[in-house]
Amino acid sequence: MKLYWELFLAFARVGVMTFGGGYAMIPILEREIVDKHGWATEEELMDYYAVGQCTPGVIAVNTATFIGYKLLGAPGGIVATLGVIFPSVVIITIIAGVLKTFAEVPAVKSAFAGIRVCVCVLIFNAVLKLWKKAVVDKPTLVMFLAVFLLSVFFKISPVWFVVLCAAAGIVLTRTGVRGK
Repeated sequence: MKLYWELFLAFARVGVMTFGGGYAMIPILEREIVDKHGWATEEELMDYYAVGQCTPGVIAVNTATFIGYKLLGAPGGIVATLGVIFPSVVIITIIAGVLKTFAEVPAVKSAFAGIRVCVCVLIFNAVLKLWKKAVVDKPTLVMFLAVFLLSVFFKISPVWFVVLCAAAGIVLTRTGVRGK
């Protein structure tokens, strides 16, 4: 039972400190999971993180679930997942309670207008970082442009884009157009 509690608390610490999305949690995860508890190696953590990015859901939640499952099976996955989401649930509940009361206050409206601008910049920065790692040659540039144009002009499910780009990546690698 002690390990379940430690798992919950470790991921609650990760959850409460993860501002700015999934990339911001890497150093916190390394400190908690690798350095402090030794529940995974750095390589394992990066593998879990990579798989967490590729699966549906929030990266932090997916990564917590993988590590919890590795340690204690399905119950460990559940405990780690609850740990990482617990701080967000509490914080969002408090903000929602206060927000309803103050949503129409001019200062709050102005603050949210500024926050929206900030979020756009943060998302743009994340896109630039991803661009540098993903669009590395002509084939990946063509895939990027195709997905971008199709998503702008047609209502196509993002699932189709992921499936088609995965297939294109496999075909391009097997045909030698991209390095293996």
